[in-house]
Amino acid sequence: MVNVLWEDNHLLVVNKPAGLPVQGDVSGDSHLLEWAERYIAEKYNKPGKAFIGLVHRLDRPVSGVVVLAKTSKALTRMNEIFREKKNTKIYHAITTKGLPTERGTLSHHLIKNGETKKALAYNTPKTGTKPGVLHFELLKNFAGRYLYEITLETGRFHQIRAQLSKMGCPILGDLKYGANEPLPDRSIGLHSWRLISPHVISAQASMNVVAPHPKGTWWWDLFK
Repeated sequence: MVNVLWEDNHLLVVNKPAGLPVQGDVSGDSHLLEWAERYIAEKYNKPGKAFIGLVHRLDRPVSGVVVLAKTSKALTRMNEIFREKKNTKIYHAITTKGLPTERGTLSHHLIKNGETKKALAYNTPKTGTKPGVLHFELLKNFAGRYLYEITLETGRFHQIRAQLSKMGCPILGDLKYGANEPLPDRSIGLHSWRLISPHVISAQASMNVVAPHPKGTWWWDLFK
Protein backbone atom coordinates (compact mmCIF):
# COMPACT_ATOMS: atom_id res chain seq x y z
CA MET A 1 0.00 0.00 0.00
CA VAL A 2 1.28 3.46 -0.94
CA ASN A 3 1.03 6.03 1.86
CA VAL A 4 1.05 9.78 1.22
CA LEU A 5 3.62 11.56 3.41
CA TRP A 6 3.29 15.13 2.08
CA GLU A 7 0.98 16.79 -0.39
CA ASP A 8 0.29 20.32 -1.54
CA ASN A 9 -0.50 21.98 -4.86
CA HIS A 10 2.99 21.28 -6.17
CA LEU A 11 4.27 17.99 -4.78
CA LEU A 12 3.15 14.52 -3.81
CA VAL A 13 5.62 12.70 -1.54
CA VAL A 14 4.90 9.05 -0.82
CA ASN A 15 6.25 6.03 1.03
CA LYS A 16 6.88 3.52 -1.76
CA PRO A 17 6.52 -0.11 -0.71
CA ALA A 18 9.29 -2.51 -1.68
CA GLY A 19 8.46 -4.46 -4.81
CA LEU A 20 6.57 -1.64 -6.53
CA PRO A 21 8.45 -0.17 -9.52
CA VAL A 22 8.40 3.61 -9.76
CA GLN A 23 7.56 3.50 -13.48
CA GLY A 24 6.56 1.01 -16.12
CA ASP A 25 9.06 -1.59 -17.26
CA VAL A 26 9.21 -4.78 -19.34
CA SER A 27 7.40 -6.70 -16.59
CA GLY A 28 4.20 -4.82 -17.30
CA ASP A 29 3.52 -4.69 -13.56
CA SER A 30 1.55 -1.89 -11.94
CA HIS A 31 3.84 0.98 -10.96
CA LEU A 32 3.99 4.09 -8.78
CA LEU A 33 3.32 6.66 -11.52
CA GLU A 34 0.21 4.74 -12.53
CA TRP A 35 -0.97 4.72 -8.90
CA ALA A 36 -0.29 8.47 -8.53
CA GLU A 37 -2.21 9.38 -11.68
CA ARG A 38 -5.19 7.40 -10.43
CA TYR A 39 -4.89 8.91 -6.94
CA ILE A 40 -4.89 12.50 -8.26
CA ALA A 41 -7.75 11.85 -10.68
CA GLU A 42 -9.94 10.26 -8.01
CA LYS A 43 -9.15 12.66 -5.15
CA TYR A 44 -9.66 15.84 -7.16
CA ASN A 45 -12.20 14.47 -9.63
CA LYS A 46 -10.01 15.49 -12.55
CA PRO A 47 -11.05 14.38 -16.02
CA GLY A 48 -8.39 13.01 -18.29
CA LYS A 49 -4.84 12.08 -17.36
CA ALA A 50 -3.32 13.90 -14.38
CA PHE A 51 0.20 15.36 -14.68
CA ILE A 52 2.71 13.45 -12.57
CA GLY A 53 6.45 14.06 -12.89
CA LEU A 54 9.03 11.67 -11.46
CA VAL A 55 11.70 13.67 -9.63
CA HIS A 56 13.93 10.74 -8.65
CA ARG A 57 13.85 6.95 -8.42
CA LEU A 58 14.11 4.14 -5.93
CA ASP A 59 15.09 0.63 -6.92
CA ARG A 60 12.19 -1.80 -7.07
CA PRO A 61 13.16 -3.81 -3.94
CA VAL A 62 13.81 -0.62 -1.92
CA SER A 63 11.12 1.13 0.14
CA GLY A 64 10.71 4.69 1.33
CA VAL A 65 10.44 8.34 0.31
CA VAL A 66 9.74 9.17 -3.34
CA VAL A 67 9.00 12.69 -4.56
CA LEU A 68 6.53 13.24 -7.39
CA ALA A 69 5.69 16.60 -8.99
CA LYS A 70 2.11 17.63 -9.69
CA THR A 71 3.04 20.45 -12.12
CA SER A 72 5.71 20.92 -14.75
CA LYS A 73 7.05 23.95 -12.86
CA ALA A 74 7.47 21.91 -9.69
CA LEU A 75 9.19 19.13 -11.65
CA THR A 76 11.72 21.55 -13.14
CA ARG A 77 12.46 23.15 -9.77
CA MET A 78 12.77 19.85 -7.90
CA ASN A 79 15.06 18.51 -10.60
CA GLU A 80 17.30 21.52 -10.00
CA ILE A 81 17.25 20.98 -6.23
CA PHE A 82 18.28 17.33 -6.62
CA ARG A 83 20.87 18.06 -9.30
CA GLU A 84 22.46 20.82 -7.23
CA LYS A 85 22.37 18.60 -4.12
CA LYS A 86 20.48 21.15 -2.05
CA ASN A 87 18.64 18.42 -0.19
CA THR A 88 19.64 15.67 2.22
CA LYS A 89 18.70 12.02 1.65
CA ILE A 90 19.00 9.67 4.62
CA TYR A 91 18.61 5.91 4.33
CA HIS A 92 18.50 3.01 6.75
CA ALA A 93 20.29 -0.15 5.72
CA ILE A 94 20.54 -3.60 7.32
CA THR A 95 23.60 -5.78 6.79
CA THR A 96 24.72 -9.10 8.26
CA LYS A 97 28.33 -7.94 8.62
CA GLY A 98 29.64 -4.80 10.25
CA LEU A 99 31.76 -2.09 8.69
CA PRO A 100 35.24 -1.56 10.20
CA THR A 101 34.12 1.45 12.26
CA GLU A 102 30.82 2.52 13.82
CA ARG A 103 30.77 5.75 11.84
CA GLY A 104 32.69 7.10 8.91
CA THR A 105 32.71 7.83 5.19
CA LEU A 106 32.90 5.52 2.19
CA SER A 107 34.44 6.88 -1.01
CA HIS A 108 34.57 4.80 -4.17
CA HIS A 109 34.54 5.26 -7.92
CA LEU A 110 31.38 3.87 -9.48
CA ILE A 111 30.27 2.86 -12.94
CA LYS A 112 27.07 1.24 -14.21
CA ASN A 113 27.36 -1.97 -16.19
CA GLY A 114 24.60 -1.75 -18.77
CA GLU A 115 24.54 -5.48 -19.45
CA THR A 116 24.25 -6.71 -15.85
CA LYS A 117 22.44 -3.57 -14.64
CA LYS A 118 24.79 -3.46 -11.67
CA ALA A 119 27.05 -0.76 -10.31
CA LEU A 120 30.73 -1.59 -9.97
CA ALA A 121 32.70 0.10 -7.19
CA TYR A 122 36.47 0.65 -7.39
CA ASN A 123 38.96 2.04 -4.91
CA THR A 124 40.71 4.06 -7.64
CA PRO A 125 39.38 5.92 -10.69
CA LYS A 126 38.77 3.94 -13.87
CA THR A 127 37.62 5.04 -17.31
CA GLY A 128 34.01 6.15 -17.07
CA THR A 129 33.71 6.02 -13.28
CA LYS A 130 32.20 8.76 -11.14
CA PRO A 131 32.91 9.43 -7.46
CA GLY A 132 30.48 7.99 -4.94
CA VAL A 133 30.53 9.25 -1.35
CA LEU A 134 28.32 8.36 1.59
CA HIS A 135 28.48 8.79 5.36
CA PHE A 136 27.40 6.03 7.73
CA GLU A 137 26.65 5.55 11.41
CA LEU A 138 25.83 2.31 13.20
CA LEU A 139 22.50 2.66 15.01
CA LYS A 140 22.12 -0.84 16.39
CA ASN A 141 23.54 -4.36 16.28
CA PHE A 142 21.05 -7.11 17.11
CA ALA A 143 21.30 -10.87 16.59
CA GLY A 144 24.01 -10.56 13.96
CA ARG A 145 22.31 -7.81 11.99
CA TYR A 146 23.62 -4.28 11.73
CA LEU A 147 21.41 -1.24 11.25
CA TYR A 148 23.15 1.73 9.64
CA GLU A 149 22.00 5.27 8.99
CA ILE A 150 23.42 6.42 5.68
CA THR A 151 23.55 9.98 4.38
CA LEU A 152 24.29 10.33 0.69
CA GLU A 153 26.72 12.94 -0.52
CA THR A 154 26.37 11.79 -4.12
CA GLY A 155 23.46 9.98 -5.76
CA ARG A 156 24.81 7.32 -8.12
CA PHE A 157 23.05 4.30 -9.58
CA HIS A 158 22.77 1.56 -6.89
CA GLN A 159 25.34 3.53 -4.88
CA ILE A 160 24.57 2.29 -1.36
CA ARG A 161 24.12 -1.29 -2.50
CA ALA A 162 27.39 -1.31 -4.46
CA GLN A 163 29.51 0.47 -1.84
CA LEU A 164 28.39 -1.71 1.06
CA SER A 165 28.96 -4.81 -1.07
CA LYS A 166 32.44 -3.57 -1.95
CA MET A 167 33.16 -3.40 1.80
CA GLY A 168 32.06 -7.02 2.22
CA CYS A 169 28.80 -5.98 3.87
CA PRO A 170 26.00 -6.59 1.34
CA ILE A 171 22.53 -5.42 2.29
CA LEU A 172 20.21 -8.01 3.79
CA GLY A 173 18.39 -9.92 1.05
CA ASP A 174 20.29 -8.21 -1.79
CA LEU A 175 21.26 -11.24 -3.88
CA LYS A 176 22.35 -8.99 -6.74
CA TYR A 177 25.15 -7.61 -4.58
CA GLY A 178 26.24 -10.67 -2.66
CA ALA A 179 23.68 -11.44 0.06
CA ASN A 180 23.50 -15.14 0.93
CA GLU A 181 19.72 -15.50 0.82
CA PRO A 182 16.62 -13.51 -0.13
CA LEU A 183 14.05 -12.04 2.21
CA PRO A 184 10.62 -13.70 2.16
CA ASP A 185 8.97 -10.81 0.32
CA ARG A 186 11.90 -10.30 -2.09
CA SER A 187 12.61 -6.85 -0.67
CA ILE A 188 16.07 -5.84 0.54
CA GLY A 189 17.05 -4.21 3.81
CA LEU A 190 17.29 -0.69 2.41
CA HIS A 191 14.79 2.06 3.18
CA SER A 192 14.77 5.70 2.12
CA TRP A 193 13.92 7.04 5.56
CA ARG A 194 14.12 10.83 5.48
CA LEU A 195 14.25 13.64 2.94
CA ILE A 196 15.12 17.19 3.96
CA SER A 197 14.69 19.61 1.08
CA PRO A 198 13.89 23.20 0.18
CA HIS A 199 10.33 23.68 -1.04
CA VAL A 200 9.82 24.14 -4.75
CA ILE A 201 8.08 27.51 -4.42
CA SER A 202 8.91 29.21 -1.14
CA ALA A 203 12.56 29.70 -0.25
CA GLN A 204 11.48 30.18 3.36
CA ALA A 205 9.79 26.79 3.62
CA SER A 206 11.39 23.38 3.76
CA MET A 207 10.28 19.78 3.75
CA ASN A 208 11.37 17.29 6.37
CA VAL A 209 9.61 14.07 5.45
CA VAL A 210 10.03 10.75 7.26
CA ALA A 211 8.78 7.44 5.88
CA PRO A 212 7.80 4.77 8.44
CA HIS A 213 9.78 1.55 8.12
CA PRO A 214 8.31 -1.53 6.46
CA LYS A 215 6.54 -4.00 8.73
CA GLY A 216 8.88 -6.91 8.03
CA THR A 217 10.31 -8.53 11.17
CA TRP A 218 13.85 -7.73 10.04
CA TRP A 219 13.03 -4.05 10.60
CA TRP A 220 10.88 -4.57 13.68
CA ASP A 221 13.58 -6.56 15.51
CA LEU A 222 16.06 -3.71 15.11
CA PHE A 223 13.70 -0.92 16.12
CA LYS A 224 11.79 -2.46 19.03
